[in-house]
Amino acid sequence: MTEMNNSEGNRRPGSFGDAVATDLASGRAVELAELYALDAVTDAERSAIDEYISSATEAERSSFLERVRQARETLATTFTAEEEPPVDLFARIASQLPAQPTPQPKKTTMDGDDLSVLRQRREERRRPAGARRWLAGVAAAAVIALGGVGVGAYIADQNDPLNQVVRADDVREASVDVSGGGTATLLISPSKDAAVVKMNGVPAPPAGKVYQMWLIPKDGSAPVSQGLMDEAALSKPAVVKGIASAASLGITVEPVGGSAVPTLPTVADAALGA
Repeated sequence: MTEMNNSEGNRRPGSFGDAVATDLASGRAVELAELYALDAVTDAERSAIDEYISSATEAERSSFLERVRQARETLATTFTAEEEPPVDLFARIASQLPAQPTPQPKKTTMDGDDLSVLRQRREERRRPAGARRWLAGVAAAAVIALGGVGVGAYIADQNDPLNQVVRADDVREASVDVSGGGTATLLISPSKDAAVVKMNGVPAPPAGKVYQMWLIPKDGSAPVSQGLMDEAALSKPAVVKGIASAASLGITVEPVGGSAVPTLPTVADAALGA
C-alpha cells in the first residue's frame, strides 16, 4: 500500500492511481463512477477521468454520468434530516422506566459509598449541559424499545424516502399499462415532491436493453432521466424525486447504460397531476 507521504510521481506499481489508469485504458471508466461521485480520487485521477469521459461514446458517457448522479443522490438521501418523533414519545419512555427507590433516612456520618456518590455528582456538574443531554439520550435509547423497535430504528425508518412517500397524508395511487405486458403503479405524494414506482408483471427488457424512467417537465423542456431498471430491478420499488415541475413520468426501452434522450415511443406514460 502506498505510504501517505509518497508524491504522485513516485507511486509504486499496483497503487490506487495505477488502478485508475488501468481501468481507463481498459475502457472500464463506468466502474469508477461511484469513486468519482464520492470524491475518492486525487485531482490528477479526476482530470484523467474527465478527459476520458469527454471523448467517450454517448452511451458510455451517459452511463457514467447516470451512475455518478445515483451515487450522489444515495449519499444525500442517507443524510436526510430526521423527522420529529411522536408527541407521546417521552411519556412512553417514562412509563417504562423502573420505579424510583424509596428515599433512605439521612445519615449523620459519611462512609466510603457516600463519598463515591458525592464525587460522581461533582463530575456530573462539571460536564457541559449538552453532554449530559447526550448521555441521557443514549441511556434512553439503550433501555427503551417502542413496540419492539429501537429508537434508532424508528428514526431510520422515518428517514427512508420510500416510507415517507407511502405514509404521506396526501399519497394517491395511479396505475398505467406497460406495452408488452404488466402495469406500472405509482404512489404519488405532492407534499414529499416524490413518487414510488413499482412494476407489476412487466417482462424483462430485451437482451442488451434496459427500461429507463423520465420526468416530462410541464414547461416542455427536455425529459430528465430518473434511472434505469434491468431485469433484477423490476421487482424493487423505485423512488422518483422532484415531481412538482413534471407533468408525467415516462418509461422507455433503451440500450444498456441508458440514453441521454428518450427513445420513442414510450412503453408507459403516467400523469403526475391530480
